[in-house]
Amino acid sequence: MKLATSTALLLFAFPSFGWGQTTGASKEVSREEAAPAPSQNGYSVIGATPRQETLLRAQIQVMNAEILPLRIVFVPHWKYLDTARTFHLHVPAGYTSALFTHLPSRTVFIDTDRYINDDSLGYWMAHELGHLATNSAKESDADKAAGPFRARLKESAKLAALASKP
Repeated sequence: MKLATSTALLLFAFPSFGWGQTTGASKEVSREEAAPAPSQNGYSVIGATPRQETLLRAQIQVMNAEILPLRIVFVPHWKYLDTARTFHLHVPAGYTSALFTHLPSRTVFIDTDRYINDDSLGYWMAHELGHLATNSAKESDADKAAGPFRARLKESAKLAALASKP
């Protein structure tokens, strides 16, 4: 038993000398390949289509929130439910949830299977930004803080409609 324990410790202590899986031609990863450049906005969007990401960034810019999330993560429904369970998300009776914010990490999770349309994304993102602005998990606080964000979105949509008319 002592021999087996000693052998195991030696193998785990020196893993770099063991045989690893390689493709035969290993090369160093360049700086450009390692990680994308950080966003100028200070947040990253993960799992969204390019169209969704562009739209979401434009909507957040229009809302002009003082406190932005650090990450916005689009996840499939099963992962959304698992994440909500992990973070102990409490949804009030009679409500459903397509987005939620984890305040300590400033991360917004979006259920891609319940993504309805572009307008609803902006409407509910304003609510999530309200949670961040108030640093509160209360829905009433988030709705109150989301009011100005939604007004800015509505004004922007009106201006865009006027600009598109001949």
